[in-house]
Amino acid sequence: MFARFKQLFNPQNKDLRKRILFTFIVLFLFKLGTTIVVPGIDKDSLGTNNLGFLELINAMGGGALEQFSIFALGVMPYITASIIVQLLEMDIIPYFAELSKQGGTGRAKLNQITRYLGIALAFIQGYMYSFAFVKGGTPVEYMMFALILTAGTSLLLWLGDQITTKGIGNGISLIIMAGIIASMPNMFIQAWDSMIILDGTVQQIVFGVVKFLLFVVMYFGIILGVVFVETSERRIPIQYANKSTATKVSKQNYIPFKLNSAGVIPVIFASAIISIPGLLAGFINKDGFTLFVNKWLTMTSVTGFIIYVLCIFTFAYFYTFLQLKPKELAENLNQNGGFIPGVRPGDETVKYISKVLKRITTVGAFSLVIIAAIPIIFGAVSSLPSSVRVGGTSLLIVVGVALETYKQLDSELITRSHRRGRRR
Repeated sequence: MFARFKQLFNPQNKDLRKRILFTFIVLFLFKLGTTIVVPGIDKDSLGTNNLGFLELINAMGGGALEQFSIFALGVMPYITASIIVQLLEMDIIPYFAELSKQGGTGRAKLNQITRYLGIALAFIQGYMYSFAFVKGGTPVEYMMFALILTAGTSLLLWLGDQITTKGIGNGISLIIMAGIIASMPNMFIQAWDSMIILDGTVQQIVFGVVKFLLFVVMYFGIILGVVFVETSERRIPIQYANKSTATKVSKQNYIPFKLNSAGVIPVIFASAIISIPGLLAGFINKDGFTLFVNKWLTMTSVTGFIIYVLCIFTFAYFYTFLQLKPKELAENLNQNGGFIPGVRPGDETVKYISKVLKRITTVGAFSLVIIAAIPIIFGAVSSLPSSVRVGGTSLLIVVGVALETYKQLDSELITRSHRRGRRR
């Protein structure tokens, strides 16, 4: 790791340093935008002091929702749109299924549709947020606030694209990660204040300090768990009938399947799903429905927690098999003259790959569920605020995105090093 860090300061990697700097500048602009309140709103009259079931969205946006800034919606409308489009690709609507099979051209069209749908959802959510949190406004004012929030989301998507093309890592994921990192200091302060009673007895203070230390240790455990899950893989050995081909790939004669091939996407998708009832409750603004959502459909309630866990598990399977199609992998292997020892090419290879993927995805999904569930359970037992309980999910996203970004940077440095070696 330190060797890679030293490589960054190699004069020949000047352009790479510029890309990293560009990424940080864009993320700084994002953080700056979270402090700009939507024009025309009296900040003191906002009803965002107790977000409750929307704390996770607030954490992902770096506190933008609590501030009701121009970036209050964050990139969640785009995430929701991605879920919808990917579900439609599963032969629900033939047009979307056909686009998914058209390679790069179809993927570009699907991305365009996802962006348009995300912007439409941003306007709807923006109107709902405005109606829920800004009291005494007129329909025209709510429309104006919704347009400003939609423009903020559109700008974030553009900034994410700029990071992806001119910077390092996946821009959308890095924006979510930056928002979470920005909100983490406040989360630990809230945990300290809720666990340690400074004006209590010595026994209460000591007990509170012990709980806080356990809280910190738990978070370090989550980091180690995420790193282990993200770096673990199952290697399927392969052989090549063509000797020339075998010579070319002699350094890697296996297919690596990550234990968690879906990465942090299932957690982000599940978070988007579990936040929908909260959005509706804020828009409807009826005490009965709000109480129902708080009691049954939030991540920190028993039923909401079960729904959240099931969503993570389901999306882990869904996204893994969306990314890694056993039939396509088997066909590509056969076309290159490769085969899995002891497994016949064709349908048997497809079945074998599917079986391996199902097994490792089950383990990976359970690992994600455990890592995401521990802080919520700990928070419920310790009576922590909802903003602290969702911190484990936030940390899961941060570590996952950081690892993916590091791997991309490491791959870039290795490629450049090999190119320089060939020139010599």
